[in-house]
Amino acid sequence: MTCNIRKKFFAELLGTFFLVFFGTGSAVVTLLISDAAGVAGIGPLGGLGDWIAIALAFGLTVMICIYVFGKISGAHLNPAVTIGLLVTKNIDLIDSVYYIVAQVIGACLGSICLFLCLGAPAVTIGGLGATAPGLGVSYMQAMFAEFLGTFFLMMVVMGVAVDKKAEPGFAGISIGMTVAAVIVVLGAFTGASINPARTFGPYLMDMLLGGANLWAYFPIYLIGPIVGAICAAFAYAYLAKDSGVCELPQPFFNDE
Repeated sequence: MTCNIRKKFFAELLGTFFLVFFGTGSAVVTLLISDAAGVAGIGPLGGLGDWIAIALAFGLTVMICIYVFGKISGAHLNPAVTIGLLVTKNIDLIDSVYYIVAQVIGACLGSICLFLCLGAPAVTIGGLGATAPGLGVSYMQAMFAEFLGTFFLMMVVMGVAVDKKAEPGFAGISIGMTVAAVIVVLGAFTGASINPARTFGPYLMDMLLGGANLWAYFPIYLIGPIVGAICAAFAYAYLAKDSGVCELPQPFFNDE
């Protein structure tokens, strides 16, 4: 591993760590407050209010991480985004493997640290913020929702971060607020992961720490986001074909 890829690896690990720690942490804290108030599940602020709060925690964390780590690795923080950029030749295969490994490790560490900070209730009550389909939502409905959410996210990434004509300096806030918007709408249906690493970390740590085993749902949060990101990346490349989409520089967002 070269010095350059080591720095990118560490940046992706740290960024995904913060995403999972603060993002899923907001969901865990909400569930702990609900439990203390005698409310089953998310709802002490009235349901939608809770999802808005959780969405802002995720969105603001993504925004900040893009501005902090973007100049080092591009701050993908999401294997689906990395794969979308890989298939459109905006990142090479070797780097993409390092990125995905770093993202998965960072997500697992984020879940471990959440447990260390909040103790056993983070697992037994909060489930470490693990995602699962909502009541009455079928497997395929959940997968389609994750597909659509990630499709939207990847289109925004391509439009504000990869395209040469993107306005400089807006990638962080645009992508962060996109994540927030998706979570507000899809949170109650699927947990709005739109990120395989964000789901993998809590699933693994839940299983190892005696929590629920939710691995049967993992294909929802693996296939849906990856297919969504790939379709969006190709769709944007087609739309922007004549205007020119840049090959991925480092950082991948345009801040010149």
